[in-house]
Amino acid sequence: MRKALRWLLALTVLIGTLSTAATAGAATAAGPRATATTDIEDQLLAIPGMSLIQEKPYPGYRYFVLNYTQPVDHRHPAKGTFQQRITVLHKDTARPTVFYTGGYNVSTTPSRREPTQIVDGNQVSMEYRFFTPSRPDPADWSKLDIWQAASDQHRVFEALKKIYTKNWISTGGSKGGMTATYYERFYPRDMDGVVAYVAPNDVVNDEDSAYDRFFATVGTKECRDRLNAVQREALVRREPLERKYEAYAAENGYTFTTIGSLDRAYEAVVLDYVWGFWQYSLLSDCDTIPANAATATDDEIWTSVDTISGFSAYADQGLATYTPYYYQAGTQLGAPTIHFPHIEKKYVRYGYQPPRNFVPRDITMKFQPWAMRDVDTWVKHNAHHMLFVYGQNDPWGAERFRLGKGAKDSYVFTAPGLNHGANVAGLVADQKTLATARILQWAGVSPTAVAQAKPLAKFDAKLDVRDVEREPALRP
Repeated sequence: MRKALRWLLALTVLIGTLSTAATAGAATAAGPRATATTDIEDQLLAIPGMSLIQEKPYPGYRYFVLNYTQPVDHRHPAKGTFQQRITVLHKDTARPTVFYTGGYNVSTTPSRREPTQIVDGNQVSMEYRFFTPSRPDPADWSKLDIWQAASDQHRVFEALKKIYTKNWISTGGSKGGMTATYYERFYPRDMDGVVAYVAPNDVVNDEDSAYDRFFATVGTKECRDRLNAVQREALVRREPLERKYEAYAAENGYTFTTIGSLDRAYEAVVLDYVWGFWQYSLLSDCDTIPANAATATDDEIWTSVDTISGFSAYADQGLATYTPYYYQAGTQLGAPTIHFPHIEKKYVRYGYQPPRNFVPRDITMKFQPWAMRDVDTWVKHNAHHMLFVYGQNDPWGAERFRLGKGAKDSYVFTAPGLNHGANVAGLVADQKTLATARILQWAGVSPTAVAQAKPLAKFDAKLDVRDVEREPALRP
């Protein structure tokens, strides 16, 4: 395998050397680059529909938080608009640009994703439609789907490509990796490359046995046994721990109208426990789990579950922020269902609850089983310049994107021992070198930089985000 990777790297570098000049010429031909004397803020605000929220200083960059006017329905643009937040981390219009999507709210704190550091480029980040404040008013939830969101991204790209004329690479982690993949499926000629991190791919929503197989073998038996025992004990002690939950909810003003009851919320949090551990923790973190659940105190069981799953997650106040995600999970994306063979049936009242239970009942939902099948088929047969990175111990990687014979210059790599924060830096050496070289090649940088296969920008501990993009368990 390593010999094959070295051979492939040598070949791709040679191809890159021959093609970079043509790529650079094509990028220049795409449109005139703004002169250095034109202020970047003026260029951005000259775009129709673009307005400034604020600029935040960061050494070596200009960082803008912006609003961009988008159609509520891209098929019928005249039927209303909304303001969508984006951010621009500006370095130089002569550098490549990375288009980052998180799939949720956009952060308004300057940060740089891994591909942005690798190519030493600009970064555009987009808030996903229907996450507040980027939500139409009134909200027509039928306009929240993967095609509409991809069309949002396409319009942002078309507007900014006039300023940032060099190569573009899209990226995102988890739901953001899914978003980058869907964007490529619907607008395959926009980007020069795609780097999708830990992107789930639930092709058949009702067939989730891959997750059960994952949880039966992940990590070590000792760690699995510890986690399973705490999860079971939290249900065995349901009565005293729910009294604690009632006091906790009263103290914080939490209500449970959407999910239906505190009892349902309690079980949902507990059943997320094992999943949440592997999503966000490492095998070495097993030492933090109570070694003997049967003799642990109620407070120890509560604290362990709360630390990993979060008892606020299924309260109305915790669900509200993520209503757009649960809506999509219940209409297009799909959601996992797993089983709990280590817990007697008498202790499990509801099991893994469907997304419908986490969305207010006045929002209509109907699942579209063809949506993910379409994307999966397209990726298998049409992927071009796409890199998928997964973590060995991340539950979401149990159902992942896979490449078929039609894929070209595309890769699926797994970072050993890593979780939902897996990245290129965590790959084995040969795969890390190859992945870095391909990202640089797709970005259209110099053949020398491609051959060296190292990030072009120095690591900045404050700017470069390397931690897991933490969401409550069971949200990718």
